[in-house]
Amino acid sequence: MSECNQFELFGFWRSSATYRVRVALNLKNMNAEEMTIDLDAGQQRTPEFLKVNPLGALPTLIEAGQQPLTQSIAILEYLEELQPDPPLLPSDLQGRARVRSIASMLTADTHPLVVPRVKSYLMERGGFDLAAWRDWQIQWFGTGIRAVEKRLATEAGTGIWCHGDVPTFADIALASIIAVMRVFQISIPNTPTVDRIIAQCDLHEAFLKAAPYRQIGAPPVPMRG
Repeated sequence: MSECNQFELFGFWRSSATYRVRVALNLKNMNAEEMTIDLDAGQQRTPEFLKVNPLGALPTLIEAGQQPLTQSIAILEYLEELQPDPPLLPSDLQGRARVRSIASMLTADTHPLVVPRVKSYLMERGGFDLAAWRDWQIQWFGTGIRAVEKRLATEAGTGIWCHGDVPTFADIALASIIAVMRVFQISIPNTPTVDRIIAQCDLHEAFLKAAPYRQIGAPPVPMRG
């Protein structure tokens, strides 16, 4: 870990969960040296990495002299308490609960269904081919994004961002799912509130710097036909 970096972040270019931590670090102007764990090559299953993260999942954040931190939302909570300014959670109790609820819809109810280890299991034991896996992705990405759209479009807490007028955990979670959907060239129609908020993320440097195709090891951005 170099002197200018406060953390080491174990991640992968297209990891949605790693993206969340990148954005939070960027928003808080905190530095991390990212160490690539190649999910496609199976590096997450090596004995060396399993000593760092027994689940063999990303991300893992290491602060000098401290135990490794795992689980993206737990890491965001840690960063929020470590450096409260700028805040990524509202100041009021109801607002914090709402932001955490929206974030959880995406990180706990949507993302776990489309991670590589689920794909591997379904391909190896569930009789899935690539077409069936893509249908699965579209189904569960769509279920999550449409549910979030309904909340954002109807709840009074929605502002310029998912909650109010500054980015929060909810925006980070939403953008992380859209980022990986873009990698897989999946889009969910008729979600105007989500689209509006993502358009803002696309203009914000903290989100841009975290984008999958801007990371070390990422392939060229695919041409859209």
